[in-house]
Amino acid sequence: MLQAIGLTSTPRRDLTSAVDDLTFEVRSGTVTALLGASGAGKTTVLRLMLELQPGRGITYFRGLPLHRVAHPAREVGVLLGDVPGHPGRTVRGQLRMLGAAAGVPASRADELLGAVGLDGLRGERLGTLSLGMDRRLGLATALLGDPHALLLDAPSAGLSLRESTWLFGLLRAHAARGGTVLYTTSDPKEAARTADHVVTIDDGRLVADQDGAEFARTRLRPRVAVRTPHAARLADALSREARAERRSVEVVAEAGSRLTVYGSSCPEIGETAFRHGVLVHQLADEFGDTGPEPAHHPALAAAFAPIPLPRPVSLPASGQGSGTVPAPASEADTAPTRAVIAPPAELRAAPRTKPVTNSANASTSTPGPPSDGPGPLPRPVPPLSPRPVRSPLRPVRYELHRMFGIRTTPLIVAAVVLVSVLLALFLARAGGTPPRGLLVAWPAILPLPPAALGAGLLGALTFGDEFRYPALAGARGTVPRRLALLLAKLAVTAASALLLAFLVVAVDGAALRLVHGHAAAPVPDNWPALGARWAGLAVGCAWAGLLGAGVFRVTVAGVAVVVAVPTLAVPLLQTAFAGPSARSTAGLPARLRELAWLQWPTRADHWLTAVAGLLARPLAAALALSVSVLLCAYLLTGLRRRAR
Repeated sequence: MLQAIGLTSTPRRDLTSAVDDLTFEVRSGTVTALLGASGAGKTTVLRLMLELQPGRGITYFRGLPLHRVAHPAREVGVLLGDVPGHPGRTVRGQLRMLGAAAGVPASRADELLGAVGLDGLRGERLGTLSLGMDRRLGLATALLGDPHALLLDAPSAGLSLRESTWLFGLLRAHAARGGTVLYTTSDPKEAARTADHVVTIDDGRLVADQDGAEFARTRLRPRVAVRTPHAARLADALSREARAERRSVEVVAEAGSRLTVYGSSCPEIGETAFRHGVLVHQLADEFGDTGPEPAHHPALAAAFAPIPLPRPVSLPASGQGSGTVPAPASEADTAPTRAVIAPPAELRAAPRTKPVTNSANASTSTPGPPSDGPGPLPRPVPPLSPRPVRSPLRPVRYELHRMFGIRTTPLIVAAVVLVSVLLALFLARAGGTPPRGLLVAWPAILPLPPAALGAGLLGALTFGDEFRYPALAGARGTVPRRLALLLAKLAVTAASALLLAFLVVAVDGAALRLVHGHAAAPVPDNWPALGARWAGLAVGCAWAGLLGAGVFRVTVAGVAVVVAVPTLAVPLLQTAFAGPSARSTAGLPARLRELAWLQWPTRADHWLTAVAGLLARPLAAALALSVSVLLCAYLLTGLRRRAR
């Protein structure tokens, strides 16, 4: 059950609020349509309910606001627009990555692909999916956590009749198993056909709160559907009698032998047909535009063909959702929707809470979890601001799927290795480069070797892709500045940078020995120290790119930070080290030993000296300083967002 109470958006400057004091409820086991014209504030309502937009009011999801739900993905599934994701990622890879964010087993992705009819497209890229397939993937994404509630923004917009029928059949099955469904639409006829309950808004204000049958009866134009083999004769008779009696009757000839009559009733049309000797096969009251019967119109029969609903897919016992994804339905469940779908008898008999009107003491009431019983809703109006959702729940698994789920990472690695090999062979042929420079393909004219630039690019893409293709942000606000997510990105990026760095050294050494002999790539005597420096350079560049893209929210900024370290930061530090205030690192371990309370082994002095000597190098010092500054900036911006 959902209860939205006093939702009010924060206006910009002198503009009016898109949503103003909106209160309604959505009961479990029903499909509810949020109806309104374009610009009425439907999307804003959903964003306020999900705490993605600042405003006032509160929404209870089974008695709890969203920020107090332990696992939001297992309480509410969201589809706002198209599925956000890298166009090069596969359908299965996208679901596995988001499954790691939701904390569900990896096998859940394969189960849902079969449930929504995408089992044969698991290897397709997101950029190649049609609108209908993209919407199916969006539903699978919303159902990943097996949520109790589904919130969808215009899910049927642009879909074919067959896809819409399938979609609303799945929503109906989810509601029939105790779930709660709320979707937005601007088509009143669609709302009448598919919803048990209709909440109508205009300019962000509540207009009507009705069940489906009442909405169709009072707010849609009634009509009579007639089917007769003598459609032209009956239409002419109805028109002549209406003109003679000066009644406003409109007769619309449909395809085949069908007529649609507005402004009349079944008894009147039946009497007219009897008087004129016209055979009638069908005579029924309808509301809205339900379209022709598929059985008598072969052109539309395929669109209305029964579509089997998905098989049940259950989560582990720890889930808080309704328990299953829709299972195969009977023939009645898969039949085409006709006229108005009335809610079940037990739901029609249940009392419905009416919206609360303004009162003098409304603002003094205390908010609290609502009950399922009837009665007026409370009127709390606490300030509401976007809050980062605790996601991903499996940060390392999420980051591995995110980084290696697309072709960008292997292409960057292949390009870096190829450029490094060609550059190393060219430097060996030209001469003048020391062996350690040949192994890493680092000529003196370049500020950084290709491997370091490649590691920086991988790091920049780590956060750059999050903002360009927001897998976490599509339905949950901005990318969360969660410490676990940052640590996972740092760890995975560091491991990738190390693998790239030593892969380049191994391939360059093999190529040099193959072309120029063993003497071209000798193993240096101080290879442990050189290896440590090389690893530190690769990891430092990767982290600088990652944090730069995280702070400035764009991939180019992360790459620019990596390039700026040797070109801007190093000259500044060299100037500082050359000044009279600069001191030597000689004797640093002895001075630290005097200041420390605990005594460490003498062998540790060699490691301290090596680390101090490494940090004393301008490039290493500039890289360490840049990473430290970017990390502080990232943490400060994250703390400031949480404080809001």
